Amino acid sequence: MLIRAAVETDMPSIKAIYAHHVLAGTGTFEEEPPSLQEMCARHAAVLSNGLPWLVAICNSAIAGYCYAQRYHMRSAWRYTLEDAIYVSPERMRKGVGAALLAELISRCTALNYRQMVAVIGDSHNAGSIGLHKSAGFEQIGIMKNVGYKFSNELDVVIMQRALA
Repeated sequence: MLIRAAVETDMPSIKAIYAHHVLAGTGTFEEEPPSLQEMCARHAAVLSNGLPWLVAICNSAIAGYCYAQRYHMRSAWRYTLEDAIYVSPERMRKGVGAALLAELISRCTALNYRQMVAVIGDSHNAGSIGLHKSAGFEQIGIMKNVGYKFSNELDVVIMQRALA
């Protein structure tokens, strides 16, 4: 597996991975997959803040991606990031997510950020909760019934880890 910075030509594959999670899962509360143009704009916004957006390559194909973004825009939050990570369905539970998250943490630590927060859709999302826990995140709270998707009220799990 190779992990590298995402480039614009990766965005169609990234869009396809994310569309799967939007349409089939509760890890994101988006209900309509964003357009390729929107995904490119999101990628550009992350990069414009000097933050990493990474892809994992397995057998010459993108197996997953992750990125960090500012947790909130007010200056007091300037050392805190939020992560996002999505793995292609056929590569889930095969170490792709763990490798991506480890590299993201390493790069964000090198950029002198101090905290990383995971905002995980659905308190039944054992895969994401377990992934973050194995990477040193601690669950710090649950927001009850704040999302509504697939005719269900959904919780959000908040996890956090120090970077420095």
